[in-house]
Amino acid sequence: MEVRTVEFAGSLFDPGAPVPGDLPQVAFSGRSNVGKSSLINVLLRRTRKKLARVSATPGKTRSLNFYLVNDRFFLVDLPGFGFARASSRMRQSWRTLVEDYLVGEPKLRGVVHLVDARRDPTTTDLEMVEFLAEKGLPTLVVLTKMDKLKRLARERTVTQAVKRLKIDADQVLGFSSKTGEGREELLGALDDLIGLEKNEVRP
Repeated sequence: MEVRTVEFAGSLFDPGAPVPGDLPQVAFSGRSNVGKSSLINVLLRRTRKKLARVSATPGKTRSLNFYLVNDRFFLVDLPGFGFARASSRMRQSWRTLVEDYLVGEPKLRGVVHLVDARRDPTTTDLEMVEFLAEKGLPTLVVLTKMDKLKRLARERTVTQAVKRLKIDADQVLGFSSKTGEGREELLGALDDLIGLEKNEVRP
């Protein structure tokens, strides 16, 4: 896939609110400090005029943010989870918003879940991946910040992610927002996902 056009299409703050269009959607999830905003900006080649805000304070995204790509699909940036400074009430409101969207949105084709390559997947990561599997949503796990690891550490990280998250090896992809590693592979995966019908499983 070649990214030709990208525009911000709107944000959803409330569960059940209408999405900004009728095109296929792919959602991006992950912990607040996993590097999701940086990945989205590199993926969409918007590093000078950033679309997704990169903040020094994790947990700033409090809505579902929709980006229209190539007038073909929406990339949906989900609120980050696991940020300790957010109040329990706020964390619960984010969870309700995200779960309502993941369960009820008919145009959602799959989820890209981000995990920091330098750390083992957390219990929350496992819960998210299991939740997506239960709902029949195709899931790709992207290990961010791969440039910070040496070769042997990379292999261990992938192995640990597969084992910890109970997924197949072909569901894991390494990515670096600094070097661009994994960008083309991730774009190819998005191309596959947006062609799926709801609840269709790739062979």
